[in-house]
Amino acid sequence: MNWNELLCSDRPRKARTSAVSEDLRSEFEKDYHRIIGSASFRRLQDKTQVFPLDKSDFIRTRLTHSLEVSSFGKSLGKNISREIQNTIGDAEFLPSYEADICDLLQCAGLLHDIGNPPFGHFGEEAIRIWFAENLGRLEFQRQPVEQVLSEQMRADFYHFEGNTQALRLVTKLHFLVDEHGMNLTKALLGTIIKYPVSSLQIDKKSGNIKDKKMGYYYAERAIFEDIQESLGTGGCRHPLTFVLEAADDIAYRTADIEDAFKKGCITYQQLVKELRDRRPRQFKKEYDELVENLEYRCKKARERKLSSPELNAVQNWIIYLQGQLISGATAGFVKNYSSIMDGTYKTDLFDGTFCQPIIRVLGEIAFDYAFNTEPILRLELAAQTIFTFLLDRFVPAAIAYDTEQPSNMVQQKLMALISDNYKGIYHIYARDKEPQEKLYLRLLLVTDFICGMTDSYAKSLYQELNGIS
Repeated sequence: MNWNELLCSDRPRKARTSAVSEDLRSEFEKDYHRIIGSASFRRLQDKTQVFPLDKSDFIRTRLTHSLEVSSFGKSLGKNISREIQNTIGDAEFLPSYEADICDLLQCAGLLHDIGNPPFGHFGEEAIRIWFAENLGRLEFQRQPVEQVLSEQMRADFYHFEGNTQALRLVTKLHFLVDEHGMNLTKALLGTIIKYPVSSLQIDKKSGNIKDKKMGYYYAERAIFEDIQESLGTGGCRHPLTFVLEAADDIAYRTADIEDAFKKGCITYQQLVKELRDRRPRQFKKEYDELVENLEYRCKKARERKLSSPELNAVQNWIIYLQGQLISGATAGFVKNYSSIMDGTYKTDLFDGTFCQPIIRVLGEIAFDYAFNTEPILRLELAAQTIFTFLLDRFVPAAIAYDTEQPSNMVQQKLMALISDNYKGIYHIYARDKEPQEKLYLRLLLVTDFICGMTDSYAKSLYQELNGIS
């Protein structure tokens, strides 16, 4: 892979000529403004990061999380670009590429969760569970839907992914001018594809991170292939995808601890004890210094007689820790530059660095003290009830939609509730398709509709359809 192709600024639909005065923005800066101004991005303010429907202004949503990832991505882009020029000395890496990479990663951070359904990652799992349990009982024209769909079409729903939905949203569903969605640059689209494999190519045992999940639906196969060809990635991850993933890891691993502390899920004493008890075998010195830094900050906050010294210490330590993780991810990219660029690197940027154990430990603590707590479990079960109800009602209605198959008045009214924008996109891409693919696209119409919901809208729609005031 080479940077000239990887930073391709072409768009799926060629730009239209304009009589307006010259626009001095780069193509990647234009991407940024398209994203920031989109309704899809604004909806992230009412989508769960960890704590669903939380009333606190402090607790992060998908919007605040995405802004943090965007910020870390840009910082990593600057660090890595300088290292490529000054340490690695790649003669093909032009100085102008630094600004492009920073802009690209800033945009990718804003987009990385834009396809996620309401109620966090549990929403993805609820959709997967529903299709696994129900696709076999549904019928279309007296045939089981499961048998009508192709193997890949079925697998797309069994392995439903928010990351995959993001590609679909920005290339089709966000009707800005036409059916090409936001019509973003191919370099940006390539960067947000974390898993460049189809639902039939998922292999969690391959040892290669790119095979862990699917990265595109059958419906977007032509778009995916065009992006791969333009960027010269050839089925490999875009190098900047590793950087985007590191930015995401830095953001959520640290934020989950801070949010859990703020919510009272874990105390300062418990946090220090857990950090001490989970001391790794490797990088002990570096790990101990990180923990000691937290204790030092708490000691200084107490000496200053702050009203909440533990909170002050945790929040300041999180900022310090983020800086250390940025350094670790930069070091990981530099160390593995050759294998990243030839497409053979198989893991994340923290692997083998002093940051690897702290990243793992933060995740374990967050799971034990936040994700696996009774309030979160109750909310997740409530979310599953909402998803099950919505899919139970809308999927049968969508199966009959736009066909000669009879539908009742309730099903017709349900389809009327789905956005005209989504239905318009369905009709554009269903034109001249075989019945099998049209059925597949109608099922995607439902998941498009549900993924576009905010937490509050999904809850209120469930209540309204059930006659709950």
